Amino acid sequence: MAKTRSDEQAKATVGGGGFVSRFLNGIEAAGNRLPDPAILFLLLLVLTWIASALLAPIEFAETDPRNGEPLRIANQLTGAALTTFLVQLVPTFTGFAPLGVVLVALLGVGVAEKTGFINAGLKLLLGFTSRSLLTPMLILAAIVSHSAADAGYVLVIPLGGVIFYAAGRHPLAGISAAFAGVSGGFSANFIPSGIDPLLQGFTQQAAQILDPDRMVNPLSNLGFTAVSSLLVIGVGWYLTDRVIEPRLQATPIDGDPEEMPKMDELTDRDRRGFAAGVGALVAGLLLLALAALPAASPLRGPDGSLTSFAAPLMGMMVPLIFLLFLIPGVVHGYVAGTVKTHRDIVAGMTAAMGTMAYYLVMAFFGSTTPTSAC
Repeated sequence: MAKTRSDEQAKATVGGGGFVSRFLNGIEAAGNRLPDPAILFLLLLVLTWIASALLAPIEFAETDPRNGEPLRIANQLTGAALTTFLVQLVPTFTGFAPLGVVLVALLGVGVAEKTGFINAGLKLLLGFTSRSLLTPMLILAAIVSHSAADAGYVLVIPLGGVIFYAAGRHPLAGISAAFAGVSGGFSANFIPSGIDPLLQGFTQQAAQILDPDRMVNPLSNLGFTAVSSLLVIGVGWYLTDRVIEPRLQATPIDGDPEEMPKMDELTDRDRRGFAAGVGALVAGLLLLALAALPAASPLRGPDGSLTSFAAPLMGMMVPLIFLLFLIPGVVHGYVAGTVKTHRDIVAGMTAAMGTMAYYLVMAFFGSTTPTSAC
């Protein structure tokens, strides 16, 4: 999209900019040489086995907090340990806590994305923003797009360039800001999404190493991710407006400006569909609040609390995320005309599962490594 800078402009950056550029290029080159993350998990598994064999003869002075006895490392390279590992391989994978919760949540998200409900919301969010607040709103939309599988990469990043250009700003700055929000702030969000039960699954399995009965709230990380989203927006806003965009002023745009792609306008049916979807979402939340309001509500725990570990409402968090994306997505689809039959809804779920193929591979290797270390 952009032409390279002239030799004079390149020489002007040889000072601090040149060093920073070479440093970042070195990091990128080193990162590109790393094996695939799935293979990294496999290598960690082998290293864990070797370390357990080397440390097994050592008697440590520390005590095991689970039973108060002296800490001992179990050799994972014995015949019995390897046999147990192979016998438990499939149950370990299928019982991996982050596996099921993410897949169930994304079934609903896939429908909301397929019918256009999420895309319509992102476009409306960016459409009414003033020029001065365009950068933080774009990064915010990129963060919110994490609720959908690929909406950020497919929709928000290209829209970032189009919207910045339409506002008279450099499109590369918009692309970089959107990419920072989608990739740099991947786990940051201030609304519940499939990432929350994913993080809860990791947290709970780690906590249960010390206390097998320890249960972790599905939204235990929401406060941290919400504050993180503010940090990502603030840092991205400053870097885009004060550092990146000023450096791009001397970078011309290739091609005819009149041929730049335009952001698709939402049709009246899209707007009606989104309004109906939001109405369904609000109605669902109100029904949930009314169901939880009575003191004898079945959503409450034995102590009457809605947020305790024993409260059924907390155990329903993943199915609720599924429904609160599924129902608005279906309503939007039928009103906007993007859904004709129930087959379109199933197609949305299928497409969402298609994006999870690599995650399944990662989950397989990731689930075996901590188990072997215990």
